[in-house]
Amino acid sequence: MPEEPRWLNECEREAWLALASLMFKLPSALDAQLLRDNDLTLFDYFVLSALSMTPGRTLRLSALASQVSSSLSRLSNVLKRLERRGLLRREPDPDNPRYNRAVLTEAGWDLVVAAAPGHVAAVRRFVIDGLTSKQITALSEVAGRVTQQVNEAAAEDSRRDG
Repeated sequence: MPEEPRWLNECEREAWLALASLMFKLPSALDAQLLRDNDLTLFDYFVLSALSMTPGRTLRLSALASQVSSSLSRLSNVLKRLERRGLLRREPDPDNPRYNRAVLTEAGWDLVVAAAPGHVAAVRRFVIDGLTSKQITALSEVAGRVTQQVNEAAAEDSRRDG
């Protein structure tokens, strides 16, 4: 007989529902700002921003997928759209042609530079400016710990399935 689930107590349920609400509402609010101001989704922005902050504005697709917490197939679809807009290009990695990399174009650089101030203002409006410095520290610690737990569970699942 299956083991009885460890049901959430009232405090845990309230924390979970608050986090779930945040997970749905915050990306939508940030998407809306970026779409309105720059015709980018939040995920598009993260991809372009990740490339903009790397040496040579270039990353292997596997490293980029990891950096933006994406599968390669999802990333590939987004890269196709961004490539059609002239914001990046894909090319074989000169160090190992079996791999591909994404390269931010000048147009991509210009767009991410133009989008950054509005995005940062939205992040401040929706997250940072409403919190005390202690709450910001706590948010960072909690988000980091939850991310670590998700990563550890994914690694366990991968080992078990592999």
